[in-house]
Amino acid sequence: MPQILVLTNAPAEESVLPALELLSHTVRQIPAEPARLVSAPEYDIVIVDARTDLAGAKSLCRLLRATGQEAPLLLIVTEGGMSAVSGDWGIDDVLLSTAGPAETDARLRLAIARRDDAAAPTRVQASGVTIDEQSYSAKLHGKPLDLTYKEFQLLHFLATHPSRVFTREQLLSEVWGYDYFGGTRTVDVHVRRLRAKLGDADQIIGTVRNVGYRFNVYEDDTLVGSR
Repeated sequence: MPQILVLTNAPAEESVLPALELLSHTVRQIPAEPARLVSAPEYDIVIVDARTDLAGAKSLCRLLRATGQEAPLLLIVTEGGMSAVSGDWGIDDVLLSTAGPAETDARLRLAIARRDDAAAPTRVQASGVTIDEQSYSAKLHGKPLDLTYKEFQLLHFLATHPSRVFTREQLLSEVWGYDYFGGTRTVDVHVRRLRAKLGDADQIIGTVRNVGYRFNVYEDDTLVGSR
């Protein structure tokens, strides 16, 4: 069971979230001060009490994130305070102070699972290409590829959708973004440069005539059928 740290200025005898008392989690409560985290007991998740001081809770949450706090961060609010919460608070989820034990437990588990998934380093490996998403680097048969940022993004996007065909317009939207004003020729130029850096393995980036491009998957030098 996760160990929960509650940051609140409420009296120690006051239950910030009554549902927690009905769960088997280990819960510790300390004053809502960032400095207190230094000497805080071990914890897996942090809950900030925003029931009576929304402005103070917002500042605390943003400060925790700015100082490198990586544990899931949940906020407890009253129903009236829910409308004040927004994405710039830096929290992972929000709970009403009246939430029941089933909802509370589910939100705690999901918040921890999302953090674990985000923290896990991921690699893409196909057709001799290895892409490390954490270090923004790529290798071909173990040898580093000297790619620009956009070349890396293009290769990464195609490799994470193997054998799927994308039009130039789709690639422009997915890799360069909707606010990019350049034409689709930009895609062709980057594909050409990427193929040049792949050398003899340039066939990994396949052309589908009159449609677009795809990442070809090879097993034992044999092209795996597209889908």
